Amino acid sequence: MATKALSFALSLNDLTNNHFSSNTPHTAAKVSVFTVKCSSSGGGERPWKNSDARLVLEDGSIWKAKSFGASGTQVGEVVFNTSLTGYQEILTDPSYAGQFVLMTNPHIGNTGINFDDEESIQCFLAGLVIRSLSISTSNWRCKKDLGDYLAERNIMGIYDVDTRAITRRLRQDGSLIGVLTTDNSRTDEELLHMSKSWDIVGKDLISGVSCKTPHEWVDKTKQQWEFSKVPGETFHVVAYDFGIKHNILRRLASYGCKITVVPCTWPASETLKMKPNGVIFSNGPGDPSAVPYAINC
Repeated sequence: MATKALSFALSLNDLTNNHFSSNTPHTAAKVSVFTVKCSSSGGGERPWKNSDARLVLEDGSIWKAKSFGASGTQVGEVVFNTSLTGYQEILTDPSYAGQFVLMTNPHIGNTGINFDDEESIQCFLAGLVIRSLSISTSNWRCKKDLGDYLAERNIMGIYDVDTRAITRRLRQDGSLIGVLTTDNSRTDEELLHMSKSWDIVGKDLISGVSCKTPHEWVDKTKQQWEFSKVPGETFHVVAYDFGIKHNILRRLASYGCKITVVPCTWPASETLKMKPNGVIFSNGPGDPSAVPYAINC
């Protein structure tokens, strides 16, 4: 390890020269000598993280950022969300499948992650784009931090990026296709070509988020969040799962409904055989024109 030594000599006159008039007699200068050793090995780890990720948009703009969560390369449609909180619900909302969600609220991750606020059994979005990643969590329900949660679910995230500037582009030009990567071996031109070659239009994303078989939903909203009285009469509701959120089902159950959740390809004739009191068609991800079976069934 290379070490350099610097010696300093400091006299009392240097310190007091500006505080005495020229008519004041000076006493003999006292000199103190000390040595400072500075290491130049370069082996220590920086207390901050360098930019190690890029977001390349189809308009040609390149945004350097810092990564958290999973690593790799992912392509998706970039959209923004103006919610002040609720990032965990957004992460698990099936409607965001195939998309990078940019949060306009600059500070994300401060409440951590719990297992009560999830809207589905997994994360469906392609990536998360934020301005500032909280270095600590502060919530009584927190079980883990956001970075660990995304890494476990193989979801990419970036921070320390100018989300205001990207949002203005999205507001002006509409949703843009982007490529998110932590791979330094890929060139900007290669990533730009990937973004221009991919399109969410015409892609069936609903079949990947819908349930596979019919099932009954029974979970209700927890009592501390309840704000209505459960009616005495029970209504049978068939819910078509095109990417339905759990909280929709919880609220229906809390109102006393018997709920049967069916896949996106479930025939209408089978639904009529159940003789339900009502049918609900959920929202979902992607291009509606890519799922004609949702109408034809």
